[in-house]
Amino acid sequence: MLRFLLQKGMENLKEKTAKGLLWGGIANGLQQVLNLVFGIVVAKILDPSDYGLVGMLTIFSSIAGALQEGGFISALSARKNVSHEDYNSVFWFNVLVSLSLYVLLFCLAPFIAAFFGEPELIPLSRYLFLGFVITSFNIAPRAYLFRNLKVKENSLIILCALFVSGCVGIVMALLGMAHWGIATQTIVYVSVITVLCYWRTGWRPSWHVSFRPVREMLGFSSKLILTSLCNIFNQNLFTVLLGRFYTKVEVGNFSQANKWNYMGHVTLTNMLWGVAQPVFSKVDDDPSRQLAVFRKLLRFTAMIAFPAMFGLSLISHEFIVLAIGEKWVGAATIMHMLCVWGAFVPIQSNFYNLLIARGQSGTYLWCTVSLVLTVFIAAVAMRPWGMTWMMRVFVSINIGWLFVWHWFVHRLVGLRLDDMLRDIMPYMLLAAALCLMAAWLTSGITNLWLSLALKVLGVATAYCLVLWCSGSIIFREGLQYLAKICLKR
Repeated sequence: MLRFLLQKGMENLKEKTAKGLLWGGIANGLQQVLNLVFGIVVAKILDPSDYGLVGMLTIFSSIAGALQEGGFISALSARKNVSHEDYNSVFWFNVLVSLSLYVLLFCLAPFIAAFFGEPELIPLSRYLFLGFVITSFNIAPRAYLFRNLKVKENSLIILCALFVSGCVGIVMALLGMAHWGIATQTIVYVSVITVLCYWRTGWRPSWHVSFRPVREMLGFSSKLILTSLCNIFNQNLFTVLLGRFYTKVEVGNFSQANKWNYMGHVTLTNMLWGVAQPVFSKVDDDPSRQLAVFRKLLRFTAMIAFPAMFGLSLISHEFIVLAIGEKWVGAATIMHMLCVWGAFVPIQSNFYNLLIARGQSGTYLWCTVSLVLTVFIAAVAMRPWGMTWMMRVFVSINIGWLFVWHWFVHRLVGLRLDDMLRDIMPYMLLAAALCLMAAWLTSGITNLWLSLALKVLGVATAYCLVLWCSGSIIFREGLQYLAKICLKR
């Protein structure tokens, strides 16, 4: 009887995980399609300098967002029993913190503008920073959706927000609002998410406030806060350096390239984030089962991430020129390098999701701090050799850090290095070989549309054929599950 119940539980967890990944994949794919369409339209209207001004402020908005969220979404997910008091405590804490941060940044706006040498950043920053105040109101209901694996509901909310904010961004760009339109698009996006989160969850805050739950979670969440700050600094390092030492055009090109790279890898990362931590937490009492789940997710991620991101790197020039015009050609080379790193981001997310699910937020923190310090020192040291070499070092260190993540996970659940390499290397080598071959075969084609089509169709077709003929289990299981869903409908 016990064996039957365990088997049933495994099947239920597998079904929930598969549904979460399916909905996460579909929704994130649709999100990126909307981002693609709206991003192309707006980028055709605006110039690199317009994106550069907003890009200079990204790190400040991101840091404020990390401080207000405080890691409480993950902390509530990891908590064994959660009550209304817990959500309410997080809600009021976030609101108070975000208001305090906004007042601080409002006063610091002149100093931010002076640092970058752009006086127009004073009013723009004070307007843009309203976005994280609005976001503070949706953290508690978002935590509810995340904890309860409401991937479908959360995805629909984000899709609606993207559509509404995208339309607003296009209209304001056509009206000549430039960077003000980009800032307004961000504010509308978080506002729609906030409204829909309350509508979908039905949760409401109460005036009876106790910060006891927040104090209990601070030991766990404070480490996630610091880790988020380090990740933000790592992701926005070049925005700060370029904004300080170069022009807003360079910042704009980097921001544009990084946006497409981010859109690529975040599709998978968010899909995994929506199920990985809750699933790992549910099998926390069975290390062998947890390791089996982890390795399967690792293989699935590698199978999707490497061809997707290596392929995006392959078509970076064609994509940039055809989608948003020759004026953005400077972003193509940057995008080419960033997308190689982007292939490893979803892979690494599995490692730190497992660390968080096992309560190892301290390990996650110090590993990330070490990464950021290493990247920062290396980037500054390479500055005399120019931006290209800075980018190469940045990408190389971030990719190599996979082995550092592995070392910590090996100590935690016993994942061997040769097992990790067997899980990811076949997909990495296959995707890299096909992309290199496609680049060589199409090198003489001058028609960008033809080159783009041949690269995409050729690599995708060859990749699927090789996986099918080689008998890839994870590939066949994915196809079988998709067929099962289609037959049900």
